[in-house]
Amino acid sequence: MPYYRHDENDPDATGDADNTAFSPEDVPRAISAVGGEMVTKGMELPVHAHRKAQLVLTLRGVVKCEADQSVWIVPPRCAVWIPGGLAHSVSISGNVEVYCLFVEPDAVSTLPKQCCTLAISPLLEHLLMHVTRMPVLYDTNGTDGRIATVLLDQLSLAPVEKLNFPMPNNPKLRKLATAMIADPSDRATITDWGKRMAIAPRTLTRTLHRETGMSFGRWRQQLHILIALQRLDQGMSVQNVALDLGYENASAFVTMFRKALGKPPARYLADRRATI
Repeated sequence: MPYYRHDENDPDATGDADNTAFSPEDVPRAISAVGGEMVTKGMELPVHAHRKAQLVLTLRGVVKCEADQSVWIVPPRCAVWIPGGLAHSVSISGNVEVYCLFVEPDAVSTLPKQCCTLAISPLLEHLLMHVTRMPVLYDTNGTDGRIATVLLDQLSLAPVEKLNFPMPNNPKLRKLATAMIADPSDRATITDWGKRMAIAPRTLTRTLHRETGMSFGRWRQQLHILIALQRLDQGMSVQNVALDLGYENASAFVTMFRKALGKPPARYLADRRATI
C-alpha cells in the first residue's frame, strides 16, 4: 500500500508538493519511516504482510496488531516488532500518534526473528520521529545516513518484553478472546463462558492451556495488564482503570498488578520512564 508524507527535501520523490506517495517496500534504503498524528473514528487494515520488517510505535491512542497468534496492545515505551513476511492486521481507533519503521531484512542480523514487543528508549523514540522527516531517499553517506545507522544500532539493543495477549486458533476461544477485548470489564468465569457457548468448561480450559500455556485467569490477567498500562499512560486514574476492568475497587486492581509485575502501577510506570 502507498504511504504519504511531506518530503520537500527529496528531489527524486514523486507525488504532490504536500503529500509524497511512496511504498516502503520499494525504497532502496536500510530504513524508511512514516507516522504522526491521526484522527479517526476507526480504521482497520486487513491481514497483509511486508517484505521488510516493521516496527509499530504508538505514543497516543489505541493501536492493536494481530500477528503470530497474538494480539499486541502496545503499552507505553513499547513497540511491536513484526518480522518481514509475517502476516498481520492492524486496527486503529480514536486520536492516535503512531510511527511505523520499515527495515530491510538484512540490515541488522541481530534483530528479532519473531514477532515481539520491544522496549523503546527516549533516544530511539526521537530517532524514529526524526527519520519520518528525513528524505525518503536520504544520503547514505551524509548526516541522515549516520542517523539511520545509529537508529539501527539502538534498535538492536532494545529489550524484548513479553507483553502480548495470545490468540488461540480454536474458533470458540477466539470468539471468547474477541469478546473480552471488546468488554474487558466482563468478569464471567470459564464456567459462565462454557454455558454461553454451550461447551464444557473443562474442554475450554484444556484447549486454552494447550494453545496458550495459560490458565483462564492468567490469560485474562495478561489482557488486563496490557489495557491498564495503556490507559494509565494516557492519564486515566487507577480508580477508573480498575472499574473499567471490572474490579470492585482500586485496591483489588493494584494487588493484581503488583503480583503480576512486582510493583504497583504508579511505581512501575515511573521506573519504566526513568530507566528505559
